[in-house]
Amino acid sequence: MEVIETRLLGLAVIAALGYAVATIGMKMASGHWTIAALALIVLGFVAATQVEIILMREISLGALYLIIIGIETLVVLTYAFAIGEGLSGRDAMGGAFVLAGLAVISH
Repeated sequence: MEVIETRLLGLAVIAALGYAVATIGMKMASGHWTIAALALIVLGFVAATQVEIILMREISLGALYLIIIGIETLVVLTYAFAIGEGLSGRDAMGGAFVLAGLAVISH
């Protein structure tokens, strides 16, 4: 993976957090649709989209998605654990494979 500057990595973190916020909104909506759930979904996707447009001008698509998926995986798995949806061994292993894949491809 190409070396990216701190500013671009920060933007990738914002994009990943946008996707994670949208995922949290979807989880909220899975029980019952609310304005808060809809707001999180829309704001998360809009933020991620806007930041990705900027990033796609400077980082290759493959590297960008690997970074975003790795960060988003960590955020969503942490959120799932925090709301009491304990991670099964299978869930933890899946997350570990995503992160291991990111590490392997990045070198």
